[in-house]
Amino acid sequence: MESKETTADERPARSAEEAVERLRAALRDVGIVLPSLRVDPVTGAHGDPYALVDLGRCNLGVASRLAAVLRARSVDA
Repeated sequence: MESKETTADERPARSAEEAVERLRAALRDVGIVLPSLRVDPVTGAHGDPYALVDLGRCNLGVASRLAAVLRARSVDA
């Protein structure tokens, strides 16, 4: 039986900040920037695991690119 090593990106994030940074990096890798991406300040003040990630607002072009990337990934899977 083979054992697959877990990479840092595959393990659950240890903090809301880490989750946001991972998401920001993954989006950047596919050419998408969500300028308002952040830890929600209200829920983040209570600490993990209750913190939410605020994806913020984006324009139509970014929303369209994000949808295209997600569709492409679902076809590859």
